[in-house]
Amino acid sequence: MTSPKTRYVHIARDHTDAPRKSVNPPIVRASTVLYDNVATMVETRDLDAAGERVFRYGARGTPTSFALEEAITDVEGGAGTLLFPTGLAAVAHPFLSILRPGDHVLFAETVYGPARALATEYLPQRGITCEFYPGGHEQVAALIQDRTRMVYLDNPGSIVFDIQDLPAIRAAIGDRDIALVVDNTWGCPGLYRPILLGADISVVAITKYVAGHSDVMMGSVTSNARYLKQLREDCDLLGQTVSPEDAYLALRGLRTAEARLAMHQVHTNKVADWLAAHPKIAEVLYPPREGDRHHSLFERDFAAGNGLLSVAFAPGVSQESVNRFVDGLKLFGLGASWGGFESLALVYGKVPGWDGGRIARLHIGLEEPDDLIADLAQSLDKVDV
Repeated sequence: MTSPKTRYVHIARDHTDAPRKSVNPPIVRASTVLYDNVATMVETRDLDAAGERVFRYGARGTPTSFALEEAITDVEGGAGTLLFPTGLAAVAHPFLSILRPGDHVLFAETVYGPARALATEYLPQRGITCEFYPGGHEQVAALIQDRTRMVYLDNPGSIVFDIQDLPAIRAAIGDRDIALVVDNTWGCPGLYRPILLGADISVVAITKYVAGHSDVMMGSVTSNARYLKQLREDCDLLGQTVSPEDAYLALRGLRTAEARLAMHQVHTNKVADWLAAHPKIAEVLYPPREGDRHHSLFERDFAAGNGLLSVAFAPGVSQESVNRFVDGLKLFGLGASWGGFESLALVYGKVPGWDGGRIARLHIGLEEPDDLIADLAQSLDKVDV
């Protein structure tokens, strides 16, 4: 079963020979887990220490969260997955687990804003040097130091959606002891699989397209075998866990992700083409669209697109006009997240890694695209050039 449409329906379901079973895994709520005897408890702890996911204590996960871990591991192509209560907690975990005082980290200029805050406000206070690089693999190769322990990027980059050549970054790192970590929230589930392209760790905000309905907060860290044991042990030490109800909702969202994403892309292609032809829009930042400056790398490494893009306004458009444009939208909510069924808009001031026109980010939802275009048109009329 290689097709995502089939895999997302069947992964992480109970396929035992039981004569009666539910379609979905049950929600298992637990703190204490009871054992028949001491020998069984010791055996369970030994299995856990060996890296097997076993039901031993609620904070270490239940069969419900294990099912979601199994599914995300399959989707991402890793050796194992850990779950976190938010996407940001998942972003932070590789830093907390892998880095030590004296280490050096290379961050792409276009990383997610809260990841940038960790690099500028949190890690330096703990003796870790953080350096931002513009561009791609050429800069990584030039900036690696003897004490570099991690290269961290979003692919595509946050807000401006630049795409980096991940296999080339892997080649630049070579056999050095450096973790290559990618925030894959834009590309999950299944649009992009960074571990198969050379990354060690893939971080995802499950909140977005996996859960898919704007009602779950969750993150995941999927790792190859090289880092999984350390990441898992530190996850347990730090007490990171998710509720079984949220794990169930995320797993349910995954079942329909392929269908939702296909609709998001069809709608977004239509809206993006209309925006690109509008005289008040200088550029549509959406790598799946032919003509985008990163389209060739997208074609090579990505399976499909989604509903998230940005628009750069024509020179001379003020921030006040951009704000007025967003305020004038009727079908687009003003909100900081994305990945749900609804359309959203967000304004930005200065965006790291971007020196073009003023930017607004749009998430194109499952509404009729002609209705969205009409809404964009009436609000663009309010923009002064």
